[in-house]
Amino acid sequence: MKLSCLPVSFFDDITSGRMTVGQWAAMGKGLGLDAVDLSILFVPDRSPKALATMRRQVQDAGTHITMITSYPDFTHPDPGQRARYVRVTAGQAHPEMGREKGVRMAIEGLTELAELTAGSGVTLVYENHAKPGAWTYTDFSQPPELFLEIAREVAPAGIRVNFDLGNAAAFADDPVRLLGKVIGQVETVHASDTRMRGALDHVLLGTGVTPYRKLFARLKQAGWDNWICMEENSRTGREGVAAAAAFVRSTWEAA
Repeated sequence: MKLSCLPVSFFDDITSGRMTVGQWAAMGKGLGLDAVDLSILFVPDRSPKALATMRRQVQDAGTHITMITSYPDFTHPDPGQRARYVRVTAGQAHPEMGREKGVRMAIEGLTELAELTAGSGVTLVYENHAKPGAWTYTDFSQPPELFLEIAREVAPAGIRVNFDLGNAAAFADDPVRLLGKVIGQVETVHASDTRMRGALDHVLLGTGVTPYRKLFARLKQAGWDNWICMEENSRTGREGVAAAAAFVRSTWEAA
């Protein structure tokens, strides 16, 4: 198992410029992470010069980037909006979007993205997603049955799964059973935690209701051994990232 982290706790600091991507990378390296994750929100300037500077900052910190998270909205009723984004989420649950049409549009958008990125060396990972701050509505495929249907239909296009443990604990009746249904498609794992069932209320990893030991045991049973990307959103600073990393490593070993 290799460990990285998406620093949700530091989103405001990084997007406002109070913290640089290089400083985040140095923190992750200092905490012993194998790599760091970034949000597309950290990259307002996507010119070649700005991207080269950001890459150099990460390299100077002695680490690298595992995953970029962004927020494509393939269920948006406006075709122009559906074509604008790059990450493999299904899209928002727009009020006017019915189930059948939403599933079809999500599959079409994800499949087209897979065709566009074929041969690029990028692996697309579709997440059992909830709701980022960048969106108005929750994810269209937040209900587990919709996530499973879309994941199954996009698998032939080579799209893998980024399984979010906290989202599964919040919205699935049995998160371990949900994981088992897509276990062969899981490429990466998002480690997050929620205070309660039925709603996503982020807490420090290991202090919520997510059954980490059972979920990790299910992954190990399937022979899975890849990137666990912590989605650290406890708002407890560097100490929170360190505590989350220690929890994930120890629980993985014990599972």
